[in-house]
Amino acid sequence: MIIRNCAGGVVFRENKVFIMKNDKNEWILPKGKIRDEELPPETAIARVEYETGIEEPKIVSAAGETAYEFYSYTRNKPVCNKITWFIMESKDENFQINKDEGFKEGGFYPVEEAIEMITYSQDKSLVSLAYKRYLDFKEYEDKLKLA
Repeated sequence: MIIRNCAGGVVFRENKVFIMKNDKNEWILPKGKIRDEELPPETAIARVEYETGIEEPKIVSAAGETAYEFYSYTRNKPVCNKITWFIMESKDENFQINKDEGFKEGGFYPVEEAIEMITYSQDKSLVSLAYKRYLDFKEYEDKLKLA
């Protein structure tokens, strides 16, 4: 089995989260393989920028890890993708889906709506938990501003 270490972002803007539809019509989160000497946060930011066109997403917190397995017909072997996720924040709702990479559409959707749209249950759970953590972060940030 091939093990691939990946990183990705759960990108929020206020009460919305960014999701996109891939070439298999699956609603997913942006992610990619960690290459060479890259660290997971670097990969997560780079993949979010590359796949979504979101400029300068800011990492707020770690979000956790997921993993899934599939059979690669091109490699003729099973593959396990292990993804380290980060909660991110976008400064605005501007984006540009990278259609050259096979993504069909995407955008910022209200969190509850996005959770319904997302294809995989572990990604649904990830977004739900990440949103709770994101709200806690925003509350803490607001308290610091008032102090």
